[in-house]
Amino acid sequence: MSQKKVDINEAELKAKLDPLSYEVLRNGATERPFTGEYTDSETVGIYRCKACNAELFRSETKFHSGCGWPSFYAPTSDDAVTLIEDRSLAPRVRTEVRCASCDSHLGHVFEGEGYEVPTDQRWCINSVSMILEAK
Repeated sequence: MSQKKVDINEAELKAKLDPLSYEVLRNGATERPFTGEYTDSETVGIYRCKACNAELFRSETKFHSGCGWPSFYAPTSDDAVTLIEDRSLAPRVRTEVRCASCDSHLGHVFEGEGYEVPTDQRWCINSVSMILEAK
């Protein structure tokens, strides 16, 4: 199932969101580690994009990595997110994670860190970029 593209009205979104959420989602900022609402959450549900409400992750793929941000081992579907090479910390290269529906910044994905998860990936996502829809 392909994600539906959503046009974001920047002025409306900025008025709707708190300043940190807006900076993360639209300008690629990062919330401070260990401060996010969902970092240690064990609530069962669906994590949705705070900008457009698209489904991104499910609690079944969330795990405790100790990194200071919510961590998942996979998105809901391959087309829920887009991945972009991030060289902002050059020479280190990272992979940025964006919402496929509205192109909002969510966080980064890392591979090969040795976590005992099915994908050997850590999707490190800012709490302020998501809303948890509890089941």
